[in-house]
Amino acid sequence: MGFDLFSFIFIIFSWASLLSMKAEAEGIKSARLLDLLIRDYTVKSLDRDLRTGIVHTVTLPANFSGIKVDTVRFRCGSLHRYGAQVKEFHLGSGVIVQPCAERVMVVRQNLGYNWSSIYYANYDLSGYQLVSPILGILAYNADSDLSYGSPFELGILAREKPIKIDFSNITKASNKTGNWPLCASFEGNGEVTLKKQVSPNVCVATKHGHFGLVMESPPPSLPVRKKISRWKLVVGSSVGATLGAFLLGLLLVAMFVKVKKKARMEELVRRAYEEEALQVSMVGHIRARTTPTI
Repeated sequence: MGFDLFSFIFIIFSWASLLSMKAEAEGIKSARLLDLLIRDYTVKSLDRDLRTGIVHTVTLPANFSGIKVDTVRFRCGSLHRYGAQVKEFHLGSGVIVQPCAERVMVVRQNLGYNWSSIYYANYDLSGYQLVSPILGILAYNADSDLSYGSPFELGILAREKPIKIDFSNITKASNKTGNWPLCASFEGNGEVTLKKQVSPNVCVATKHGHFGLVMESPPPSLPVRKKISRWKLVVGSSVGATLGAFLLGLLLVAMFVKVKKKARMEELVRRAYEEEALQVSMVGHIRARTTPTI
């Protein structure tokens, strides 16, 4: 009986946890809040013995499906001297981390097409559409034991060699049409910066943040006018002309009948007046002739 009670309590807590995570995911309307949640899940998934420079894939809850996160630890000085490759991001030598903590945790995000739509609500992308998922690269301090607190965000600056972002394997845009996508950089102040690509599906940036490829939205399609064959046009014109002539004839006949009927009515009225006048005249004449004589 005790085992059944324990199982029941475990199931209740599991369902409560799932409902809490689902409500958490459904309530995310801010790109900044999404970054903080990804950071917290990344910290929870880290192994204390994680080797420096090894990319670690972060497992997120099921309600964050579609988001792919990887993280890697670096020493600040080593990252500055040698740079690094983190999935689609290439950080060249000379990259600066501010403030320069002894150990740095770099987090790479791929939000997928589903979660990338959150940027439509937070940024003005009117006239453009995303043709790639949003990619993000952020840095946090990793000096102390991260399991006892949330790390603070660090800045990544690439003044000598800009950060290269390769969208080749994740974009759905095709360059065969001659329309090249633009590089979109989503700033922390809510602004979007658009630039040309440095090479096909490759963008550059001088600092950390979130990036994507956009293209101008196509204009609304107009209804296609069907081409009418020549013989159909001739037949239609002939039928239309015949029908028009027939209707015009009916109109003329109706007008003629109406005028004729009106003239007849006027003739009848005139005759009625004449007959009435004649009767009055005749009655007066008879009265004048039959006046009694005293």
